Amino acid sequence: MISKIANIFKVKDLRKKVLFTLTLLIVYRLGGQVMIPGFASMESVLDFTSSSQAGIKDGILSLYDQFVGGFLSQASIFTLGIMPYISASIVIQLMTAVVPYFQRLKKEGAEGNKKIIQLTRYGTVVIAIFQSFGLAAYFWSLKAPGAENFIVLDSAPLFFFVTILTLVTGTIFVMWLGEQITDYGIGNGISLIITVGILAAAPNTFGALFTSMYEDPENKLLFGIVLIILLVLITMFVVLLTSAQRKIPVQFAKRVVGRKVYGGQASFIPLKILTAGVMPIIFAQALMFLPGLVAQLSGWTFLSDIFAATHPVYTVCFALLIIVFTYFYTAIAFNPVDVADNMKKQGGFIPGVRPGKPTAEFLDNILTRVTLPASIALAFIAIIPTLVHQIGNVDIMLSYFFGGTSIIIAVGVALDTMQQIEGQLVSRHYDSFLKTGKIKGRSKNRY
Repeated sequence: MISKIANIFKVKDLRKKVLFTLTLLIVYRLGGQVMIPGFASMESVLDFTSSSQAGIKDGILSLYDQFVGGFLSQASIFTLGIMPYISASIVIQLMTAVVPYFQRLKKEGAEGNKKIIQLTRYGTVVIAIFQSFGLAAYFWSLKAPGAENFIVLDSAPLFFFVTILTLVTGTIFVMWLGEQITDYGIGNGISLIITVGILAAAPNTFGALFTSMYEDPENKLLFGIVLIILLVLITMFVVLLTSAQRKIPVQFAKRVVGRKVYGGQASFIPLKILTAGVMPIIFAQALMFLPGLVAQLSGWTFLSDIFAATHPVYTVCFALLIIVFTYFYTAIAFNPVDVADNMKKQGGFIPGVRPGKPTAEFLDNILTRVTLPASIALAFIAIIPTLVHQIGNVDIMLSYFFGGTSIIIAVGVALDTMQQIEGQLVSRHYDSFLKTGKIKGRSKNRY
């Protein structure tokens, strides 16, 4: 393992990308420790938010706090995190599928993609303004337990202005960090930021688990062992689901040019079972946050109860959204028509299938069939924490860390990042790095 890490740092360009990525992630975590101006003190905020009275300890706000790395409970300048950007991306990509203007932009290639990215940024700012106003109203309404005064020191107009300005600026900065990591670092910047936020809760989660086991060893020992086993099993299943492939054989026709024969070799299309990766989970979770946050921040008890993380309505809607987004992002990531056209131009064909439109229909049918069980499996893993909470009466945040969304995102992003690193090493002929422990499923014969 040590030699593998050493090989990464032997490549100058790769070393720069890895260090650049780590530096920006550290900047994100350090910046998140800065509190929004206007509060009495960091201690008063932490003392208050650690109590159930704030609504952060339990309910949808606790899940949101986990997604943003605990910055909500700290009243951090990065409280909104990257969520407004994800929400804006959902809106823009849905519009790309139905609005002709956005469809034309998508077909324009690189220039059209730049315009879509720019519109996503504008949408991020708009959504961040609305969300920051809601959080400002929420923070303003809070009182510390047993205190007569609010934990906010400034007057309402000044506090609202400063809070909105600070949170929107923080969101823009986090969005910029994610884009910089994607462009000049290694891995997907947005996904890495979310993953770092999730992993930041690991020390406290494990600490709480071991503390409860130490205080009540007779009843908690078996419980802790079961959670750890569940964590390992879910991790293994996510790795298998993420790396599984459906290999479609491809034969290239022979061409005779003069006295030489070209082509005739056999290959395959490595069609991933879960083509969409972890994006359906991230987008579905971000979308499910919205009604719950609006309900909890506005005080609508009925709607807040329905969209609580443990409510059956929330669970069913979350699972359905994961399935829908899996198909949606699979359609974006893999275009059967383009693949069929490229195969036809290169003289390739699938045995028993005519080139052109029949090949595209064949690939689309296979993709649809393999995506259905993958999306259902992804949805099932995501709702495991709720099932564990209901059946085993386990703390919801503890169950959410040891299984479900957190594990899927963390493992999926880690695999994607390592695959990018692997690709960099392979391109520079560092095959010694890949002799054992390959993270991509492939046969001994390389094509």
